[in-house]
Amino acid sequence: MEMIKYLSRMELFKGLSEKELVQLNHVTPLETRNKGTVVASPHMEPKVLYIVKSGKVRLYKLTEEGKELTLDILGAGHLFGEMTSFHTGAAMFAVTMEDSVICEMEGWQFRKIISEKPELALKYIELVTARLKEVEELLGYMAYGSVRKRLLYLLRKLAAKFPSDSQVMQDWIPLGIELTHQELATMTGSIRETITPIINQLVSEGILRKEGTRKPYLIHMSRLQAALSFPVS
Repeated sequence: MEMIKYLSRMELFKGLSEKELVQLNHVTPLETRNKGTVVASPHMEPKVLYIVKSGKVRLYKLTEEGKELTLDILGAGHLFGEMTSFHTGAAMFAVTMEDSVICEMEGWQFRKIISEKPELALKYIELVTARLKEVEELLGYMAYGSVRKRLLYLLRKLAAKFPSDSQVMQDWIPLGIELTHQELATMTGSIRETITPIINQLVSEGILRKEGTRKPYLIHMSRLQAALSFPVS
């Protein structure tokens, strides 16, 4: 029953009856993946749909120099798969950032479901379109933006994707995901030695704030947006 309630709260499956959710539950087996497990890659047969029930999954591609360039981080309730993540013109990988529970659906299973429930296909197309738009925007910043602009864009995206349960304090929004400077560097196509002084600069500018080593970053969203919109890269 827990899985059925979980599926019913997901945007893709909202509107399905309890009977339909029970049927869906039978074809979406749960797989527990340890931290660092490669869930999908160009060398593996991809499932059409993965659903993150708990944990976090990092999607990345390899640059021509062989470096990992993170394109997205997904948490509970997020989807990825052959259509949403792997048809973006680049060889994509998905790896767990922490112990995670993931539902996997085969292509034939998904085709059967959408043939019986066409409105699911429309919702899925909307999700695919939104994901492709995000990737295109990110690649645009990677190609033409400075490391500072890439980091600002990344922080804005993560704040929207991982809202914190903590209370918002006077325009300060807690970032609901903990990332090291090295992880932020990987996600912006940079190195830690470049990212750390930029983070310190954002703190001095009142865009970022941290109230303890084990506390999440706080982001002043209006200042971040103003800095991101500033034309100088």
